[in-house]
This record gives sequence, C-alpha cells and structure tokens, in this order.
Amino acid sequence: MYDRPDGVAGESLGLDAYYEDFRSRFRDIEERDCWKLERGQSFREKDSPSWEAFVKGDWNQALRLISERRESLTEYYGRAAGNGVHLYRVRVVAEPISAYLQWELNSLLQRSECGERIRVVGLDDVAGFERNGELPEIVTLGTKAVYQVVYSRTGLAEGAVRSLKADDVDRWYELISSLYENGEEIAEFVERKGVSLRQSSA
Repeated sequence: MYDRPDGVAGESLGLDAYYEDFRSRFRDIEERDCWKLERGQSFREKDSPSWEAFVKGDWNQALRLISERRESLTEYYGRAAGNGVHLYRVRVVAEPISAYLQWELNSLLQRSECGERIRVVGLDDVAGFERNGELPEIVTLGTKAVYQVVYSRTGLAEGAVRSLKADDVDRWYELISSLYENGEEIAEFVERKGVSLRQSSA
C-alpha cells in the first residue's frame, strides 16, 4: 500500500486560470493519461442546469438534462482517445449515499458509458490514508502536473493548487491508480446497491 502524499504545494490558480491551464496541458499529455480522485460527498456545481434542477427538487428534469449531454460527452472522450489519452476517475462513496451523490452517480454513470473509466471505492478503502484528515480532490495530467482542487466552505470550486514536480505527480498517480485497481466499476456498484439512480423520483 502506498503512503498518503502530502497535499499539493505549489502555485495557486483561480478557477478560470485552473481551467485554462488544465486544457492547455491536457492537449500535451504524452503518457499516463489523466487521473482524478473525488472524495467529498457534497458539492455545489457551477453552471450546471441539471444540478440546479436537482437542488430545486425536480429530479425528472435533472435526469433529462443529464441525458442531453450524451452526444457531446461521447465526442469529447472520443477525441481524447483519438489523441491517445484516456480519463480515469476514482469516486469515494460513503454510505448512506448522500443526496448529492445520488445525483452525481447518474452523471458519472453516463460518463462511463461515453468513455471515461470510473470506479468506486468506499471509506474503508481510503481509511489508511485519512488518519490526518480527508483526502483532497486531486487531478493528475500525464507525468507533468498535479492539481489539488480548492473549494469554498459551501462546496463551490474556487481554483486549484498546481505542482509541476515529478515526485508530487508520481506519488498522487500511484495512490489514485492503486485505488482504481481495487475499485468497483461504477455500473456494477449502482447495480449491486440497487439505488434508484436511473429512475425519476416521481
């Protein structure tokens, strides 16, 4: 088992700067793909009509809006794969499953169907890394960059801290990929838990 890396120390980026930096570096990935670790159980989603419908209690509309993204997501993951890059994600899920995660799991299930490689782990799987607090939200890009996404107290993304140090990138890649190796495919998780994710709440 890998030791937990320290949180990312490096340059602080505002949200727009983080997105732009991510996009520019994503185009230049040459090996080891893109890996993401999601730990928080509830967030606020900026510029997401589906999340806004979910918050208002309109589950049917939230699901409809998710379904409308399928074509664009398929194109996005297809372009990435055509450039030799695949996206991997480890989603930590605590039980009982939060309302936010019931919504997000719909989104992630669709993403997996469109090309992203997503697996689920539980709290027991990350407990050994969390003796000093919860794992942060982390994204690695190839061998060149790692970001720790920064959130407000209310769960809204505010930016990221970026490190370009090879040791930082390697340590987080090793941790995320090891969790992924032992994780459960998201479709299997949803099926096993029997959570009403695909259906409306009506």
